[in-house]
Amino acid sequence: MNLFSLTNKTAIVTGAHGLIGRRHCEALAQAGANVVLADRDLAACQALAEQLPGGAAQHLALAVDVTSPESLAAARDQILARFGHIDVLVNNAAINDMFENPALAADLSKFENFPLATFQQVLEVNVTGVFLAAQVFGTPMARQGSGSIINVASTYGIVGPDQSIYRNEAGEQTFYKSPSYPMTKGAVVNFTRYLAAYWGKDGVRVNTLSPGGVENSQDEFFIKQYSAKTPLGRMAAATDYQGAIVFLASNASAYMTGANLVVDGGWTAI
Repeated sequence: MNLFSLTNKTAIVTGAHGLIGRRHCEALAQAGANVVLADRDLAACQALAEQLPGGAAQHLALAVDVTSPESLAAARDQILARFGHIDVLVNNAAINDMFENPALAADLSKFENFPLATFQQVLEVNVTGVFLAAQVFGTPMARQGSGSIINVASTYGIVGPDQSIYRNEAGEQTFYKSPSYPMTKGAVVNFTRYLAAYWGKDGVRVNTLSPGGVENSQDEFFIKQYSAKTPLGRMAAATDYQGAIVFLASNASAYMTGANLVVDGGWTAI
């Protein structure tokens, strides 16, 4: 089991306080890594760092904006000053579809009406943020001749959304999966291939993790319809991706780069 050990490795997780981001942090810490919890919510990351194995003495919480080169560079300098090296980057920070007014969600989420400002915001975080974090944190990896970058995409980066699962029992379309999320996650999948080919000679492995939908207090009709389309018959739990993260971060995947690891309960298999 030493193949899965991350002892003395420094692992950065962006969007560390998110639904699955915090679970990534837990898994990496349990595997022995020094975890850098990077998120805009510093207080939440500090509280989470204290709960991880090893506590705040072993891990580092940082306020980071992935769309800001200056914020990322400042974080890199703090990480290198504290730990001396960067070994793993989990590009997890992302924006999913959200509308403040549920009454307007069905209309605004339609492709014909989707707001340009919302599209640009999602693009900035989900694509530019992944690009910048990989550039800033991956460059020290390439210089040291080793590292693992894990870009978190989605099943909707592979297949188009089934809009029917967003219809309630009365047949009303409560929401459309918008164009921005699938478009940006598809970009992440191919950006992974670019980086894998570019940094392979420098010993930096770059892979994608494409998770399926996570159950998180959604409407009952949605959970039922999503689960019915999944061979395993359920949505994911937030902890279902912990094994995949440790696998991709560790030497257990030493000969794996440029790949897209799909963990979706079989959603994309049918």
